[in-house]
Amino acid sequence: MATVIFYEKPGCINNTNQKQLLTAAGHQVIAKSLLTENWQPEQLRAYFGQLPVNTWFNRSAPAIKEGLVQPDKLSEQAALALMLENPILIRRPLMQVEGECRVGFDPTLVHNWIGLAAAMPDADLETCPRTVKELEQP
Repeated sequence: MATVIFYEKPGCINNTNQKQLLTAAGHQVIAKSLLTENWQPEQLRAYFGQLPVNTWFNRSAPAIKEGLVQPDKLSEQAALALMLENPILIRRPLMQVEGECRVGFDPTLVHNWIGLAAAMPDADLETCPRTVKELEQP
């Protein structure tokens, strides 16, 4: 099984569930705070691979919800600069296994990458449940 360096927002419900899935699959999880890491542009950029810039963002971040940051309109350099300034903007988790870096937690993609337990969840493990509740309220 793999050793997963797992950058999270401490206290995030989904990050807790994601770590539990990884552990249940036999992986060792080394959790670190995404918010306090001393990110360098090239280090952070490695997690996004070939993904479009607008998918790099945590859509639940207040600045995005309020329209202050518009991921669809940002260049790669502008996106990285904003994320370095305000790490809550970074989509999570960031995971690294044997030097390979990934962003987000799509259970199927994670399973294909490093393997998850047989019973994979159907639930959305990326969207903040608090945000979903806010949207459901009138």
